[in-house]
Amino acid sequence: MLPPVNTGSVLALRAQILAQSNAISQVAATAAPAVAAPPQFATAMQDALKSVSAIQGKASAATDAYERGDSQDLAGVMIARQKASIAFEATLQVRNRLLGAYKDVMSMPL
Repeated sequence: MLPPVNTGSVLALRAQILAQSNAISQVAATAAPAVAAPPQFATAMQDALKSVSAIQGKASAATDAYERGDSQDLAGVMIARQKASIAFEATLQVRNRLLGAYKDVMSMPL
């Protein structure tokens, strides 16, 4: 059974994420572009995909528990589903950006 959702903590977490995102954007804007991708890129992508899969698994488990009547926390189920949706959309955007970059590189003249 999922614990009840505290909206204050959710909003505080959102503010924290936005602050970290702004800090990362500022650092990325001042950093020099890398010449080559680090060798850990593949492992970072695998870890990110495993994380997204875990989030989707938790959302599915929460949904199943609610449907069986084991849980009465509809808000928790909806939040878990939204987290899974956001994680999937972010993964999809990364994939689209990578494909776009690949197409750009492949269309460059020699």
